[in-house]
Amino acid sequence: MPGVHLLFREDSYLRESMATVTAVDGSQVQLDRTVFYPLGGGQAGDRGTFETEDGRVFKVTDTRKGEGPDSVIHLVEGEGLVAGAKLIARIDWDYRYRLMRLHTALHLLCAVVPGAVTGGQISDGKARLDFDVAAASLDKDEIAAKLNALVAAGHAVTPRWISDEEMADRPELVRTMSVKPPTGFGKVRLLDIAGVDLQPCGGTHVRNTAEIGPLVVTKIENKGKQNRRVNIAPA
Repeated sequence: MPGVHLLFREDSYLRESMATVTAVDGSQVQLDRTVFYPLGGGQAGDRGTFETEDGRVFKVTDTRKGEGPDSVIHLVEGEGLVAGAKLIARIDWDYRYRLMRLHTALHLLCAVVPGAVTGGQISDGKARLDFDVAAASLDKDEIAAKLNALVAAGHAVTPRWISDEEMADRPELVRTMSVKPPTGFGKVRLLDIAGVDLQPCGGTHVRNTAEIGPLVVTKIENKGKQNRRVNIAPA
């Protein structure tokens, strides 16, 4: 649904917001504004609750992208929500924060491991990236040491925007082979980890790498001739 205000894009730390229901289709509910991040870019969708003005609470089990630009579908348990209803949309903050920390950690992993990214995923308690590199180029302990050094250094993490034209002129910013940055809307969101990593990303992240906490590289898997999967998790 066009015109949905994506609050999480402006402030990853925003935990709740007033909103109005704009559409209901069975368990699928859309709002005029949302703090819920939808599944995308490898990051799991948010979960949480909706609380209506009359005190009813509905559980949001998952969040997905809809068909229209910036459309967000909230998967809700229970019946009774109708278009026009006003409510408080509230994310499961502890869950979101764990995902934010791991998503930011994957940007550090990009800085540590050379080569294009062929895939990735962030879920609760673990994350991974696939790289187009040779097996001999990756050392588990060395990667973990470099990751934790970047975490401990406390680098600032800042989202910013560039125009579609600027993005087209800087193809070196794109690390992912499987997912291209969303252009055609006039601007592209970058995540800038000062002095460490700069690339397009629409996910949610922490403000400083120190918030990530210690990490471990749980395993490195061979997923093809030139495809290596690096799995990480909180220590």
